[in-house]
Amino acid sequence: MNPDRQTNAPLKGSILYVTMISMVAALGGFLFGFDTAVISGALNPLIRFFHVENDPVLQGWLVSSIILGSVLGAALSGYTADRYGRKKMLIVTGFLFLISSVGSAIVSEFSLFIMARLLGGIAVGMAAMVAPLYISEVSPPKIRGRMVSMYQFAITVGVLCAYFSNDYLRRLSEDMRHNEPSPGFWHFMLTDVWRSMLASEVFPSLLFLVLLFFVPRSPRFMMMRNKEEAALRILIRVSGLQAATRELAEIKEAMRKETGSVKQLFMPGLRKATFLALFLAVVSQFSGIDIVLHYGPIILERAGFSFGESLYGQIIFGIVLVAFTILAMWKVDALGRRVLLLTGNAGIFISLLVMGYFFNSSAPSETGLIVSISFFIASFAFSLGPIPWIIMAEIFPTKVRGRAMALATLTLFAANWLMAQMFPWLSNHLGEHGTFWLLAVLTLPTFFVVATMLPETKGKSLEEMERIWEIP
Repeated sequence: MNPDRQTNAPLKGSILYVTMISMVAALGGFLFGFDTAVISGALNPLIRFFHVENDPVLQGWLVSSIILGSVLGAALSGYTADRYGRKKMLIVTGFLFLISSVGSAIVSEFSLFIMARLLGGIAVGMAAMVAPLYISEVSPPKIRGRMVSMYQFAITVGVLCAYFSNDYLRRLSEDMRHNEPSPGFWHFMLTDVWRSMLASEVFPSLLFLVLLFFVPRSPRFMMMRNKEEAALRILIRVSGLQAATRELAEIKEAMRKETGSVKQLFMPGLRKATFLALFLAVVSQFSGIDIVLHYGPIILERAGFSFGESLYGQIIFGIVLVAFTILAMWKVDALGRRVLLLTGNAGIFISLLVMGYFFNSSAPSETGLIVSISFFIASFAFSLGPIPWIIMAEIFPTKVRGRAMALATLTLFAANWLMAQMFPWLSNHLGEHGTFWLLAVLTLPTFFVVATMLPETKGKSLEEMERIWEIP
């Protein structure tokens, strides 16, 4: 295509435009965070409603069912994102979130509830891969880390909103019992308060669906479909004419050398990149973050907190999560990925040891426990929270990027599911203190891998990253 045809094209791109379309895609992360965190406040009421107080395996299913669905969603996302496009698959996830939130709120049978949560999990798994992939492909290199980390920020905001929503609906339910209102649908939703908690996701799901129709397709996906003119128009609006022309040439050259085979991920050149992506995916979950986010109220109640106090504690954790994710967004393109990973992993290791100490005490300090868990969440929020997603979206070639991210995302959710399913069993056999000490030990290999194997990716274009791996 002749760039001279773009005579009226802007010389500079619009950061505002990039930010707006990235925010829309990041709403998938908001729904991810909301859907996975809302169960924390609903868990105790659900355990009582389904009468599984003495069955840790079924308790684990209440939490881990959505994560198991995420594994399936991640497995499907790579092929579907490369076959149908990033934008179309984001729209599909919006519909799945909507159906799951309605279904899980109105059922009364355990098996149907698990099915609805599995459906929501498929949406989570697909959004977790497709949203950061889309953002990485529409963002200029100099702000790409910040834009992709917006996805992780949206997850944390979703988590925090779920905590606020849970606490508000809990208090509303308690007031309803005292006032004894006339029966009706709202009465039905609040009598079993978990129903209204899960149904509250309907509103952001609808917003996500509507806004997606106003964002462009990924320029790199357009190039995969030989739609060069459409890709250039998007790149010009994002980066300006000169940068867009250069970036388009880089994309064409990179795609000319790529085979697009998943087998390529395990061949010399990309084998190391694949290992790093899968390793970071696993260790981010083996840190124990989702144990705190999903089982937080139960953990705090076992330490002596009331149900209401435990939900307030979750709100504190959610605020810390959001605040330190903002720190990551602010510094990831200045300090780089490696510094944040190493610093955050050190904080995670120390805080897990301290959390185990407080749980091992005969009279655990409530203040000490809140502080140590908050320190743990802060350390995760600026390191193993956003950085693995950024790196997974950066280090793979265009033609295999969708499938590579799908593999990494699948691995992440498989590790997530294992932790969510195993925590009730581990806490019964090792105690909370032993479980947290075990997780501390699992953080140690991360120091070695990041320090010796992970290259710094800040400021590099997606095509420059391919040259780091010396792809044959």
